Amino acid sequence: MHTLTSSERQVLQTIEQRQMLDQVLTWAAINSGSSNLAGLAATAKMLADAFAVLPGDVALVASEPADRVLPDGSIKSVAHGEHLLVTVRPDSPTQLLFTGHMDTVFPADHAFQQLRWLEDGTLNGPGVADMKGGISVMLAALRAAELSGCLAHTGYQILINSDEEVGSPSSTKLITELAQNKLAALTYEPALPDGTLAGARGGSGNFSVIFSGLAAHAGRNPDDGRNAVLAAADLALRLKRLSREGLSVNPAKIDGGGPNNIVPDHAILRVNFRPRTPEIATQTDEDLRRIIADIEREHDVRAHLHGSFGRPPKPIDSEAEKLFGLVKQCGTDLGLSITWRSSGGVCDGNNIAACGVPVVDTMGVRGGNIHSKDEFLIVESLVERAQLSALTIMRLAEKGAL
Repeated sequence: MHTLTSSERQVLQTIEQRQMLDQVLTWAAINSGSSNLAGLAATAKMLADAFAVLPGDVALVASEPADRVLPDGSIKSVAHGEHLLVTVRPDSPTQLLFTGHMDTVFPADHAFQQLRWLEDGTLNGPGVADMKGGISVMLAALRAAELSGCLAHTGYQILINSDEEVGSPSSTKLITELAQNKLAALTYEPALPDGTLAGARGGSGNFSVIFSGLAAHAGRNPDDGRNAVLAAADLALRLKRLSREGLSVNPAKIDGGGPNNIVPDHAILRVNFRPRTPEIATQTDEDLRRIIADIEREHDVRAHLHGSFGRPPKPIDSEAEKLFGLVKQCGTDLGLSITWRSSGGVCDGNNIAACGVPVVDTMGVRGGNIHSKDEFLIVESLVERAQLSALTIMRLAEKGAL
């Protein structure tokens, strides 16, 4: 049974709320919506300056090109912000990975831009929990762990990407590269208000199906037309019928159509799938392609499929159970009750786990109502969760194994 050693206790006491809170207030005051390149650049610079206190190389990495299907059916390369990459002791035998994201869901023209204090020590504002509070927790934990001297033979990399809230299209490849040969990973998405962590996660796939039909006069010769909107609607209904235990299907939007007197020759169906297991994801991909082929044949239209299962399902395997067990024991020694449960949400932890690396991906602050104007951070959890991370990191480094 573990208890805190005097040296652990001494290191953890160096973590102070004031500095962490000041960071959150400063970082959250800058809009860093996923498409706000200027705001992301400003945020990246501030984070680079903050993480320079660690004994490693700090770099801003250009994003990979990422495509998006526009409403007219064209496919455009979309720019994303730079990603922050920190590398510390790359030649050490034990290597860890820490990830977070600087982008938020709130664009620059959204009404939700201001920070305000609520009762009981909670802070309301865009990204305070998801995840500028989490980034502060990560940095404070690593600073404390470095002070302990435990990391002399442990290296690590930190990635704070700029596109997580839109599925990490320009950083997934980098995440996969960084995950190689890592003992374990911690990701700083927020925990629930009561501190519960996310355990197993389902996957997510986002697709756009572009339909090309044939225009015709709606009154004079409608049968000569090939209705792309009708084909898209038919596909939406058939895909929805795939929903079952372990799979939710959400046909979200149809773009296309035009004047009432023209048979529409263009439409795009946007659809999201949430499979609970890798096997269901594979089967769903096969079903999707089969049904699209049926629609093409029956409606005499052409279809182009764009998208992927960008977030693989994340089951809890034996190595992940060991990492959760370590976090739980560290929590116990700090007087915290650490529990976890399955989540329907997805994050970069899904992609890390798919590389065979155990990950706990809700090591950030306690907070709630994320992705809404009511998002809040429980301020006392800044130090609490930084101490939990620091202790976990120190013990991982001391053991060099799970």
